[in-house]
Amino acid sequence: MTPRSFVAALSQINMEGVFNPYNHRCDVHDLADAPAVRRRNLRTYLAAIEQLGVDTIWMGRDLGYRGGRRTGLALTDERRLNAVAHSYPGATPSKATRGPVVAERTAAEIWAILERLDRLPLLWNVFPFHPHEPDDPLTNRKFTAKELATVTELNHELFKWLGITRIICIGQDATNYAKAFGATVDCVRHPSYGGVSDFRNGMARIYGDSLSPAPVSAQVSLF
Repeated sequence: MTPRSFVAALSQINMEGVFNPYNHRCDVHDLADAPAVRRRNLRTYLAAIEQLGVDTIWMGRDLGYRGGRRTGLALTDERRLNAVAHSYPGATPSKATRGPVVAERTAAEIWAILERLDRLPLLWNVFPFHPHEPDDPLTNRKFTAKELATVTELNHELFKWLGITRIICIGQDATNYAKAFGATVDCVRHPSYGGVSDFRNGMARIYGDSLSPAPVSAQVSLF
């Protein structure tokens, strides 16, 4: 498995009611070559992960319409693209959409913790696409069991290829899924829907002294 072959395999998956950012283009927000941009974003990110020897994954549920649907990167919105390039040497993410940069609260919380770590994880999702409500693409919904089954083999290949030994699950859906991979599993509450304090406290519990103090500016605004 290589970054190119993995992203190519992802890009070939098509499902009704699911936006595949590596193959599909949003007529409203995307640039003409947006799927190619997002494929490159993920390819260079995974190459950087491989080069760094990352063995830990932070796993969320799926891509959100304000975050990974636009960037092609899990738990990462457009405002954090420069942070990806800075934190993961060799990653070269670009904006794939028209108009102003769009921020996402979950991504803000994720990256506020990442920027306090020396050894970074791979950011990934149980379901690496954006499931949405019928005829309403800019909504979020949970994937179905049938949809999840289409990506489980690829997820296993990703873990095996990168030698993942630890999973930090962000939310209950990831927790339930992670048990199948035979890795060490830790869990924190998802920061959405009132879970910010629990998420921050959970990461502080997991990382302890390896988590540097939060900068004062982070207390003002995460957007």
